[in-house]
Amino acid sequence: MKLNPPFRIRCAALLYAGITATLLIQGALAVKREDFKTCEQAAFCRRHRAFADEMVQSSQALPKTNSSNGIAMSQSASLYSITNSTVHLDGHTLVATVLHGTEKVPLKLELVFLANGIVRMRIQEEAPLLSRFDETQKHVLRDEGAALEYASPNDIEHTFESVDGTTVHTVRYKNKDSNFGVRIVENPWSLAYLHDRKPVIELNHNGFFRFEHLRPKPSADDESAKVDGEWEESFRSWKDTKPRGPESFGMDIRFNGFEHVYGIPEHSASLSLKTTRDDKEGYSEPYRMWNLDVFEYELDNPMALYGSVPFMVAHNSESTVGVFWMNAAETWVDVTRDKSNVFSSLLRLAGGSSKEHTVNTHWISESGILDVFLLPGKSVADLYKQYATLVEPTRLPRDFSLGYHQCRWNYIDQDDVLAVNEKMHEHDIPYDSIWLDIEYTDGKRYYTWDASKFPDPVSMQKQLSHDGHKLVTVIDPHIKHDPAYRVWKEGDEMGYFIKNKDGTGNLQGWCWPGESSWVDYLKPGAMDWTGRQYHLDKFNGSTSDLFIWNDMNEPSIFNGPEITMEKDIKHHGGWEHRDLHNIYGMLYNRATYDGLRTRESPSKRPFILSRSYYAGSQRYGAIWTGDNAANWESLRVSVPMVLSNNIAGMHFAGADVGGFFGNPEKELLVRWYQLGIWHPFFRAHAHIDTKRREPWVFGEPYLSIMREAVRERYRMLPYWYTLFREASLTGMPIVRPMWVEFPNQADLFAEQSVFMVGPSIMVVPAMDPDMSKPLGVSFPLHENWYDIHTHSLYPAPLKRQFTVDLEQTLVFARGGSIIPTRERQRRSSVLMKHDPFTLYIYMGRNGTAAGKLYVDDGESFNYEKGAFIERELSFADAKLTSRASLQTEESPLQKAFLENMNTVRVERIVIVGLRSPIAKATVLENGRVRDVELEYRGSGVD
Repeated sequence: MKLNPPFRIRCAALLYAGITATLLIQGALAVKREDFKTCEQAAFCRRHRAFADEMVQSSQALPKTNSSNGIAMSQSASLYSITNSTVHLDGHTLVATVLHGTEKVPLKLELVFLANGIVRMRIQEEAPLLSRFDETQKHVLRDEGAALEYASPNDIEHTFESVDGTTVHTVRYKNKDSNFGVRIVENPWSLAYLHDRKPVIELNHNGFFRFEHLRPKPSADDESAKVDGEWEESFRSWKDTKPRGPESFGMDIRFNGFEHVYGIPEHSASLSLKTTRDDKEGYSEPYRMWNLDVFEYELDNPMALYGSVPFMVAHNSESTVGVFWMNAAETWVDVTRDKSNVFSSLLRLAGGSSKEHTVNTHWISESGILDVFLLPGKSVADLYKQYATLVEPTRLPRDFSLGYHQCRWNYIDQDDVLAVNEKMHEHDIPYDSIWLDIEYTDGKRYYTWDASKFPDPVSMQKQLSHDGHKLVTVIDPHIKHDPAYRVWKEGDEMGYFIKNKDGTGNLQGWCWPGESSWVDYLKPGAMDWTGRQYHLDKFNGSTSDLFIWNDMNEPSIFNGPEITMEKDIKHHGGWEHRDLHNIYGMLYNRATYDGLRTRESPSKRPFILSRSYYAGSQRYGAIWTGDNAANWESLRVSVPMVLSNNIAGMHFAGADVGGFFGNPEKELLVRWYQLGIWHPFFRAHAHIDTKRREPWVFGEPYLSIMREAVRERYRMLPYWYTLFREASLTGMPIVRPMWVEFPNQADLFAEQSVFMVGPSIMVVPAMDPDMSKPLGVSFPLHENWYDIHTHSLYPAPLKRQFTVDLEQTLVFARGGSIIPTRERQRRSSVLMKHDPFTLYIYMGRNGTAAGKLYVDDGESFNYEKGAFIERELSFADAKLTSRASLQTEESPLQKAFLENMNTVRVERIVIVGLRSPIAKATVLENGRVRDVELEYRGSGVD
């Protein structure tokens, strides 16, 4: 939630004296572009972009030559080269020294080869004047990097040869099943990741590599001290003192044979990333990753938003590859394609065909270490399995969190909360949690309650939990500066708060409570202390049925540059905020997660929603697309935004249903519910100034349509939970762009208005106010597709036009799928735990179908010790077979869980698409055979 900064501070000033009158001006309710930097206003980005232009011009002037030995050599004008005598393979790591032609500061290049084909490249000074921030890996990589499995020295081999006067090194995986390898050219240095000896990912091919080595600060009269913002930089009224001087770096990464790249959220932009230079149809700015609180963000824009995941995926009909640029500092990424005049000459010089698709990217980071992982794929599943080994996949969530969440800023008081609860019951709308925004607190002091509005929060939670409902409260990272406030007093006495620039006191900034402090999560003990604030004996009025929403954790600071923390503020260890900004919100989430996990014994799975995030945040909970607006454009852009997050491993994602700002028209609100039920995270939310918009407010027919949409979500919860199980094991996206399931169908590579939920369901949302406008659907592959409501058959390949009334939705089941549901409607998912299942079998053209069903207790960690049921289902020749998955192992906890679930059964099997009716089927389960009666539903071809 947010207002524009001047208005936010004006609100705070009504409650807190001492703020100057100049801050009381209320701006227009729209993004203020002048509050946020462009690349031209960020000196390091400006320098690297200018350097890239120089490289293009210099490289164009080089004489053309044809490479020998069939190796296409880069002919960039880069002055960086590898010193030949330094190259050696030490176990699983190749080490080399990189030198600039004139600067002569040796850089250490390390190539680390992992067992699964991932190659990690790290570059920093061999003898840095100061240490560079290298703790990102500690917080991002799985088990702090200890889980990385390195290639055996016996599985890789290093060879080299002379080509065109320079040495070319090749490191090849010797595994007979692998055709992966890496080629390194010494002068100028470049690196290519090879599939079948063909380069698919190339580093520094265009010569954009530039590394600003750390150096002593020159005297004031030295001309080198005046170089374009290297030692000092101003933005509006703020000055960045840059005490360490320039330390940025940039590098081009090229994807050969690819036309489309995806990922690097969060941006309100298209699914297939647009070009950012010299293309009228693209953007003029690079994609920016610098977590920010952006008020009512613009659509179709590469501006930075709330989260940053520097993971980019390239896909074509032959392979899928990825790049993970692990850096928590401000990062910009330019994207161009081979049709761009800027790079076409370089393509020709390199011996490449201008007709072959190529995506060129230019990555620029302000500080830290150049640390990049190259993921070879080749299949989509291979790629996500590889990425999951790095950052860990999404953990299994609490089952209730997959239900419907009802939220607004703010439900006024305890009576209001219970009245909404009763209205939900009255109108037979299932839901799982109701949310409280900041107004529930005592003067914005988190972990407290406003006793006049919420006199008995424990009783309120007990009334909600009677029908399985939970309460979610917001807790932001800013802590009100108040010596009488226990949390602030403890944090101050323990020295856990971030200090001001001179280190003499706590950093003081403005947020919702007025003057506030922020915890320094690099300080030993600070994260544990934060987590303990969620324990039941600390957070008075909380119960085990209360869960947490971490908002404003970019961090948002109303009177800071770009509404966040100044870059030269120092954290524990002397690290500047610029080094770790993008992981700050994730560190806060981790503290929250650990606090909820340890607040009771035995531990139960937490649920947390976070606005800010980074790679690794998927371990701790859900995220959402932030403060969107109640308009059709925001509805439409929510699809590529949620898909982009899923591509980057942030699976548990959604958008505010209805739009946060503004009042949606009735039809828009209905369409948003109909789409929102197919996003992994499903929450309705609204701004404090909006009119009430709970589903019953608009009356009929809107109430019935929205109720039916919510009920559809609850019917499908077994399928959703099974998808989360798959994601927790494989890293596969939960909601998927069409190309993920149909990787060879090129016309789907840029599709962003139709998507898959798992492998089995295709969603074609209606997102236009004109319901008379036909909605076109292309059914992919030679497969049967079935309308999940009417069971009408659409044999692909097929293109059809549909006119969709307000109560209609276009959702299709893929032939060959078995989809589990629970058909009995309850007030919450908790009350469904022992309900029977229905299996929908959608016949494939070959007369078979397959699927899975996963069940555990939905709340404990016992599933990690085998306490779950996971069945692999298959149907062929009128026989349904249910087998335990390979992950199933007997254990005492599993036995206890099976006993608890012994009354749960499959009560119905619905077969859709049989050519002829059958009255019964044979079920084979655990070696036992039994016959069951069938309900036959034919499916007419539509």
